[in-house]
Amino acid sequence: MRVTRPVASLARRLKMNDGFEIPQFGLGTYQMTGAEAYTATRAALDAGYRHIDTAEWYGNEADVGRAIRDSGVSRADVFVTSKLQRNRGYDAAFSDLRASLDRAGMDYLDLYLLHSPVGGPTARADGWSALVDAKRKGLVRSVGVSNFGMLHLAEIVEMVRRAGEDGPGGAMPAVNQVDLHPFTRHEDIVDMCGLMGTLMEAWGPLARGTRFDHPVIKKMAEKYGRDPAQIMLRWGLQHDHIVIPKSVSLERIESNAQVFDFEITPEDMAELDGLNENLVTDWWVVDAE
Repeated sequence: MRVTRPVASLARRLKMNDGFEIPQFGLGTYQMTGAEAYTATRAALDAGYRHIDTAEWYGNEADVGRAIRDSGVSRADVFVTSKLQRNRGYDAAFSDLRASLDRAGMDYLDLYLLHSPVGGPTARADGWSALVDAKRKGLVRSVGVSNFGMLHLAEIVEMVRRAGEDGPGGAMPAVNQVDLHPFTRHEDIVDMCGLMGTLMEAWGPLARGTRFDHPVIKKMAEKYGRDPAQIMLRWGLQHDHIVIPKSVSLERIESNAQVFDFEITPEDMAELDGLNENLVTDWWVVDAE
């Protein structure tokens, strides 16, 4: 277990392996579209969030982009992530990236991810090479992966070994975004990404609310005077994970961010660590080959 110094601010950023920094706390926009995505993004920015996560697959890149433009917050101050929906080869990856930029009304993305490992090793390798080249061309600042398990990460490590820093695919992922919370810890993936210098990002830090009634979570919430969501988010922050809780409620968007004025003790962190049950809430990262 690696627990870092107290996480005391919504503005806290973590340095990625390419030298850029990513806000540790952000808004996830999965399953939001139209006015809902626009309103949630505006509410998050108004509440001080500076990290917004979208994706081609979500169908809300245009709504998110418009909300950022209308917010009055400088684009340079907002960290925007999007994701490639399908691994369909090198040229298709560039085409899809440019389409995402057009929809969002942006010249660049701060982080662009392969959304999943689906498609097989050749498609993954072609997609990763395209992302690395997109970074070199300035279309994206950082590149990473999502839902990648041990097999998929090992493929990238081998690509980097063969290519060196200047060859096709010659960069380690800055981020691996997976389902990550006390009930799904993915310790092997976390450890491997640590060796790669890859930050872990939790796309489902609240386990979709399915464990808010768990006795340990309820006990911790009562002890710290918090709600279950705040306990689970604080757990992720203290593990140095990036967390992007999704909410369409202004109240919840504000409440989720109220996790910077308390700290879970090492003993309680250890108890939360013991809750792992490999809970599947959506995607199990080890499935695809």
